[in-house]
Amino acid sequence: MKSLVDVERSIIKTYRKDIWHNFVKAIKDYNLVNDNDVIMVCLSGGKDSFLMAKCFQELKKHGKINFDVHYVSMDPGYNEINQKKIITNAKNLNIDLEVFKTDIFDVVANIESKNPCYLCARMRRGHLYSKAQELGCNKIALGHHFDDVIETTLLSMFYGAEIKTMLPKLHSDNFKGLELIRPMYLIKEKDIIAWKNYNELEFINCACRFTENCSINDDESSSKRLEMKKLIKELRKNNKEIDYNIFKSLDNINLNCVLGYHYNKEKHSFLDDY
Repeated sequence: MKSLVDVERSIIKTYRKDIWHNFVKAIKDYNLVNDNDVIMVCLSGGKDSFLMAKCFQELKKHGKINFDVHYVSMDPGYNEINQKKIITNAKNLNIDLEVFKTDIFDVVANIESKNPCYLCARMRRGHLYSKAQELGCNKIALGHHFDDVIETTLLSMFYGAEIKTMLPKLHSDNFKGLELIRPMYLIKEKDIIAWKNYNELEFINCACRFTENCSINDDESSSKRLEMKKLIKELRKNNKEIDYNIFKSLDNINLNCVLGYHYNKEKHSFLDDY
């Protein structure tokens, strides 16, 4: 790892255009952070969430918004190696991290489910919302990035038969007054990896007990999301703007040229006004 000063400087200097500019742009464009916000920044242990935490630190230093931050990591039952890696990285990167333990992995392991990942994700979200309320936070920041957004879009189309994606922010249905935000929304994964490698940093990649693919590199296990990554990579060979075009299409929907759409729980058809 390079010096802490170099790591922090690289965010606003070396990667100013690709990381810092896009972090600030997402916050401004989607109105993600406001005065008097109390934000729980969630660190999973990976490169995305650790970079997000450092960006929030820089925003506190250089920004004009008056807000408070709690840096939190939920331990759903990680093995000792991954636990130590997260804590060591937080210490080396000068992040005042609070770790709270849950028994999510144990619970999921004892429940028969065709989709343990979905169950685990739902339980994680519930624990995070509860922790945010305990800390008096009104917002929870997650480290989903630009590639997550377009991959989710394609997954919804190919496997869900609908057009939808991750939003940059949304209100919680079950925890009144809490809002989820995604400040990394405009930052591409390749730039996060470049920042990590430039600063000689090493993070956990997958700490899931069930897949047994725990690692501290950028290898990815086989999944539908990996399938989308590969597809986008292949399409990019013929169209360098393909990922941007997928992203922009969600901000440029022409309702005059779609067969139908849902708004809230109502279904609408092009025949309604034909």
